[in-house]
Amino acid sequence: MGSKDEAPELTRVVRVRTLPASAVIVEADERERVALAQRFGIVSVDSLSASVELELCKKGVRAEGALNASITQLCAVSDEAFPVVVEEPISLRFIEQGSATLAPSEDEDIDFELTADDCDEIEYLGDSFDIGEAVAQTLGLAIDPYAEGPAANAARSRAGIVEEGSEDGPLAAGLAALQKKS
Repeated sequence: MGSKDEAPELTRVVRVRTLPASAVIVEADERERVALAQRFGIVSVDSLSASVELELCKKGVRAEGALNASITQLCAVSDEAFPVVVEEPISLRFIEQGSATLAPSEDEDIDFELTADDCDEIEYLGDSFDIGEAVAQTLGLAIDPYAEGPAANAARSRAGIVEEGSEDGPLAAGLAALQKKS
């Protein structure tokens, strides 16, 4: 998202008091996929769907499910577009804004351990939360910014970059020539 005033690219609002009994299915349409691709700096989001079970729990609303997406992104080495399949579990909790545990003051030393139940909390304001934005954030976190496509090794080879420890390449040849002269 650009600014706080802009609407999220993928919005699916769920009211806390009327949680659906069955899984919430989030499927991004073409406009949403184009906006998400722009947001995440990738070539395209070709498909995006998630199935999420919602359950009221002591600390908020527990969300468990799975995200499936097909994206196209640029190789970090060759800069060529290549397809990527994203399959990511969704496990988070929506909590009311302000109900998160406050951090200790600077004067306090507190030791604690995080458990799986303590992580991945998303605050909401009012009587509803946006499961669509949570799905979008899950996708964003699952995208590897340094992904290498099938042409990565060929691009390295063309650039004269060799694997560490390899004795091939222009630098290794130059070093070998120097060693022979001495």
